[in-house]
Amino acid sequence: MSTPGRSKGRRLGRRLVQLYAGLALYGASAALLVRSGLGLEPWGVLHQGLAKLTGLTIGVVSIIVGAAVLLLWIPLRQRPGLGTVSNVFCVGLAMDGTLALVPDAHTFAVRVPLLLAGIVLNGVATGLYISARFGPGPRDGLMTGLHRRTGRSIRLIRTGIELTVVVTGFLLGGTSGVGTVLYAVSIGPLAQFFLRVFAVPAASTRSTVVAEATLERAILRA
Repeated sequence: MSTPGRSKGRRLGRRLVQLYAGLALYGASAALLVRSGLGLEPWGVLHQGLAKLTGLTIGVVSIIVGAAVLLLWIPLRQRPGLGTVSNVFCVGLAMDGTLALVPDAHTFAVRVPLLLAGIVLNGVATGLYISARFGPGPRDGLMTGLHRRTGRSIRLIRTGIELTVVVTGFLLGGTSGVGTVLYAVSIGPLAQFFLRVFAVPAASTRSTVVAEATLERAILRA
């Protein structure tokens, strides 16, 4: 018969595995979208545009942007968790690692499967790391923080943020296209499905160290 302490330990272990597997897969899936050349997710367009402008790798740019966005949490009075800080570094590192392993694709017979795999795996990754409940990523926290501070709807806040980053990234040379549109219409249903698949039962008590994520519905209502 398992004791409450052992049960909590197993639950914490599962959550940690989900967190870091999800963040690594998120970076890998974003890299597949880059290699497809058919359009990136909104923030990816910005990261790629800044990478072209600065000469840095897209993964390093993702880390820098994530850290900069995290600074915006201060006036919004957002509280980061382990998942928030881990998100900043793990996604960018996984993205650069995957880009180093996956070569450029030159035919649609390869590019289309890369695009579809990137979108689906991004949905899997979203379900994994959000369900781990270690706190939202910097960009998701910016969205929910602005929602609380302004009283505007999540849909309006998210749409405004993502339109801004897509347009800015495109002007800087980032890749937007059919993949960007397909990602936008697919990621909500995919994330919703995988959030259910990877849901971890909540503990009876809350940790003072770990910040619980409260953005499942916020992300999916966008």
